[in-house]
Amino acid sequence: MRGRQVSLLAIQFWKNGFQSTAFYALLFAMATITGYAAYSGWQTYRIQNTIRLHYQQQARQGWENNPDKHPHRMAHYGAFAFRLKHPLSMFDVGMESYAGNAVFLEAHKQNTVNFSEASFSTGLLRFGEISLAMILQIILPLVVSFLGFAAVAVERENGTLKVLLMQGVSWGELLVGKSLGLMSLALLFFVPIGIVTLGLIVSAEIALTTDTWLRYLVLMASYLVFFQVLCVFSVLISATSRTSNHALMKLLAIWLVFFIVLPKTTQAIGGYVYRSPSKIEFETIIEKRLVKEGDSHNPDDPHYVAIKDSVLRAHGVDSVHKLPFNYSGFVMREGERISSAIYTREFSNLLKVYEMQNSFARFMGFVDPYAAIHYLSMALSGTDFESYIHFQKQAEAYRYQLAQKMNELQMRYISNVKPGPTDKPYTISHEHWKEFPDFDYRFVTTSSALRNEYLTITALLMWSVVSFMLFVYVSKKVKTL
Repeated sequence: MRGRQVSLLAIQFWKNGFQSTAFYALLFAMATITGYAAYSGWQTYRIQNTIRLHYQQQARQGWENNPDKHPHRMAHYGAFAFRLKHPLSMFDVGMESYAGNAVFLEAHKQNTVNFSEASFSTGLLRFGEISLAMILQIILPLVVSFLGFAAVAVERENGTLKVLLMQGVSWGELLVGKSLGLMSLALLFFVPIGIVTLGLIVSAEIALTTDTWLRYLVLMASYLVFFQVLCVFSVLISATSRTSNHALMKLLAIWLVFFIVLPKTTQAIGGYVYRSPSKIEFETIIEKRLVKEGDSHNPDDPHYVAIKDSVLRAHGVDSVHKLPFNYSGFVMREGERISSAIYTREFSNLLKVYEMQNSFARFMGFVDPYAAIHYLSMALSGTDFESYIHFQKQAEAYRYQLAQKMNELQMRYISNVKPGPTDKPYTISHEHWKEFPDFDYRFVTTSSALRNEYLTITALLMWSVVSFMLFVYVSKKVKTL
């Protein structure tokens, strides 16, 4: 394959693109949409993170400003955990609008994460949000189809295809040159979005880490592979179509099926095949497990009566009043351990169902390249389901540590002898509240995000390899007429 011929064909395709007034209209429209998506993403990120940080600080101040109090009352006073938005969420909103961002943490109870944007929005949100990722995933592939449908077909219609081949240009050189030309035109739309995304994460109001930069680089590289696949397939379809109109109709049909119909159908099928319990069903299962294990607030519960007897025997005493620690705090600690273990186990079972649903959708990446880049983009932007679950697990771990810390303070500082009717209720110093750290949300690392998305990465690379294999096959089998 001769590089000079390939470069000449690519340059010619590039120049032909600029000769159309429609191309400039596309550039202007894309620039307008990109500007709007970038501004709305930046505004949402800035406002939402400001609100969440503000209320996280307020919750902490409220916790620390509590007066001297019984530790168990503080355990029920609880705390709040807020999920901050990742800087790359300005690029891809993913599930952000549907996933909750705040949870109330208290003893003996695992509350759900609430206050999603969808819960405060109208039904229009179901039509999607304009984001930079949506432009690259939905709109730009359509633009590539309009730019590439006539790449080879128009040469066949004009009769110039025979002339090119008679002058010694091979099919391989022709297809490579046209693909490079189409890719260069696609980069005119892609590169500005990459630069805008870079500017957005630089403007983020939190300290950027090496992990964030790595996410950005992998994200942009993934989209480059995605557009390489799109450009090659567009040129191949043009080369195998008798007329440019036929090529355009094929590309539009492919876009409609693979980018609109199939993704929605896949989600519906996944939810139907792997049915997940409703919130009420899930909470009912946990309640049944808790009832079976026993109620730590009921002193006559058989399970805790047995624990009481074993504790008294172990310390060689006949009354809880003679124990060297507060027995009620011990019981609360044991009850918290049991209830938390039940919740964690049932929550893990629920996650397995969700993982099967998501795996089904990810496997579709081997059928539909849009599915591959869609899930990989969300994961790298910190707006996927795994990021939401990562926050939920962090919040639950913090809640458990808080409850057990209060139980341990009760065991250490509260007497087993109940105060009399005229005595002051037992309390401990409010200085203990300041000793417990504030909730500190940590994003999923890039390595973890990539491990979770090994299927989509494999699928995207497979599409790249398949496009080159088809490239070689078509260059040997395609006909001039």
